[in-house]
Amino acid sequence: MADGIKGWARLIRATRVSYWGLGWAIREEEAFRIEAALCLLLLPLALWLGHSGVQRAMLVLSLFVVLIVELLNTAVEVVVDRIGTERHVLSGRAKDLGSAAVHLALVQVPVVWGLVLFG
Repeated sequence: MADGIKGWARLIRATRVSYWGLGWAIREEEAFRIEAALCLLLLPLALWLGHSGVQRAMLVLSLFVVLIVELLNTAVEVVVDRIGTERHVLSGRAKDLGSAAVHLALVQVPVVWGLVLFG
């Protein structure tokens, strides 16, 4: 590791940086805030509607997938913007692909919930 941090110190630092990233996404990314709010609203419902631990886990994990993919999409957008602000077909494609990933993550929520609750 480049900075020489090992063991528990590395884990603590990685956790701190992760929370910093989450905080940044909450402060700066409206899409993440909206999705996080919806997840917070749906989380108790998922725990209540699931009839087993596996069902509850599937319902909750489907919500977490949305947040994870949104964070990755935001990371792609930040990196593309860091490289340059001029229009480039590959920059646009990278952002479009990230957006498509978020869309699929959002679509999978009602699919998973429908299969778990009505399948």
